[in-house]
Amino acid sequence: MAQEPAKNSMPIAVTMGEPAGIGGELSLMAWQRSQSEGLPPFYVIDCPIRLAKLAAQAGWSIPIAEISEPEDCLGQFHNALPVLSLRLALDAEPGVLKVENAAAVIKSIDQAVGQVKAGKAAALVTNPIHKSVLYQAGFKHPGHTEYLAELAGDSARSVMMLACEQLRVVPVTVHISLKDAATTLSADEIIACGRITAEALERDFGIDRPRLAVAGLNPHAGEDGKMGREEIDIIAPAVQALRQGGIDVVGPLSADTMFHAEARATYDAALCMYHDQALIPLKTLDFHGGVNITLGLPFIRTSPDHGTALPIAGTGQANPNSFINAIKQAALMAENRRNQKRVL
Repeated sequence: MAQEPAKNSMPIAVTMGEPAGIGGELSLMAWQRSQSEGLPPFYVIDCPIRLAKLAAQAGWSIPIAEISEPEDCLGQFHNALPVLSLRLALDAEPGVLKVENAAAVIKSIDQAVGQVKAGKAAALVTNPIHKSVLYQAGFKHPGHTEYLAELAGDSARSVMMLACEQLRVVPVTVHISLKDAATTLSADEIIACGRITAEALERDFGIDRPRLAVAGLNPHAGEDGKMGREEIDIIAPAVQALRQGGIDVVGPLSADTMFHAEARATYDAALCMYHDQALIPLKTLDFHGGVNITLGLPFIRTSPDHGTALPIAGTGQANPNSFINAIKQAALMAENRRNQKRVL
């Protein structure tokens, strides 16, 4: 991202992710570039033996420092990558999924969330997981985000935001088919996403009066009902309700004219009606640098906007930009929350 994160008094917790994927390499590369990128201190909940092997195989001279508490990270970070040790059931092999290691993947997430909730870490950055192998091990949640919402407790409602320097987008419907997105879309869902997004923009991004733009579902935003009535029956009433609630919002807008530079300058985040409507413009603008942010949780969570990349795991070819930006974004959000608490 464009801004540099503030230096935090607490470190950032990073999860293991799928040990057969590129997560370990991303953690190593981020530490390697931490000074040039101005990264805040972070520690990884991972297997130190695995990380040391990955570094050696790639020819990287990266010392690993085992720590016993998150606060130990602060004294170690400038000399070595701090790791809270979490052993694997089986040795990890790049590109080779092993269901026996799924428990460690989940435990890494559990520990990181617990440490953030306990005030031992400023924020949580998650490395990519591989859902299919977790499902084989009995994982019952649709994905990372839903599991984090359960760990958050208090009936937390999570919303996915994707962000890069030029654009922030929030898909109202996420990982469902386009057909189902059209039939399940509701005014209540749009209103909930809009409220959570506006609150997060103010609290976590430091924007005093956030501006939202809401996309239509159909071509040309339905063209007054000629191409569908979702804009008239669902989206426009939701926009009106958000406006009545004091949120600066416009829409429904035609999605094909929302994402050029002049249009993007008029809003702080775009609410989109389905997955690809949101992710195509963002990934076109910044394919390697986008960040996945979970809004609506009592703690801060970011992650790189990509998957485990099994085919290139262990080769050193992974691009760490999205992961590095996720750390920077988490630090900025943590600082904004602290500043707001000081004001209050």
